[in-house]
Amino acid sequence: MKKTIGILGGMGPLATADLFQKIVSLTAAGSDNEHIRVYIDSNSSIPDRTAAILSGGPDPVPAMRDSLRKLEACGADCVIMPCNTAHYFLPRLQGLTDIPFLSMLEAAAAACRARFPGGTAAVLATRGTLSAGLYQAALEKAGVPFLLPEEAERDALMEVIYGGVKAGAPPERYRAAFLSVLEGLSARGADYFILGCTELPLAFRLLGLSQPSLDPTEELAKAAIRFCGYPLKD
Repeated sequence: MKKTIGILGGMGPLATADLFQKIVSLTAAGSDNEHIRVYIDSNSSIPDRTAAILSGGPDPVPAMRDSLRKLEACGADCVIMPCNTAHYFLPRLQGLTDIPFLSMLEAAAAACRARFPGGTAAVLATRGTLSAGLYQAALEKAGVPFLLPEEAERDALMEVIYGGVKAGAPPERYRAAFLSVLEGLSARGADYFILGCTELPLAFRLLGLSQPSLDPTEELAKAAIRFCGYPLKD
């Protein structure tokens, strides 16, 4: 029996739409009826995850739990979150339900190992994700070499994510900030970039960038499709 997907979304809304679009586009389906049933709760009122981790901001778990309950009521067979930083709270959320969460971090790390064997990844992410060591742990477990952004580069990434994509700013407003990060990490030995915040694949596409990269949102979509027993497009 084919399974269904629950998206615990709203973190942010564009990233949620991007994940759903990738699930649809990556599923090998010949008609509407051959696609996966997907339940989406795009709860944009969930408190900011980075602020909660770094500066004592409101705990997002109560609002995330509310979304989880709605997805349970719909009958979701797995839950996925289009927010890398939110995975800091995944152990707490998993303890609240029997429905399995699929980890974006683990899917991305496995894809790095398969697609870029021996290559050095540069982790692009929010300060919350980087400070919590989320990708560091996943990549070390998978045996993937990696580099992290320096302080000024982390500031630039937050500008791209919060002042750029989340704010709906024109891409040219954050082009220079993003390119400065990519160039700095490349000069220090990065072979490819993990777009480890769900706004960054959107920025990459909007800016028309072509550097070698890995999109964790895409890898999470693939993992969910496989979990549900559906075929991937070649």
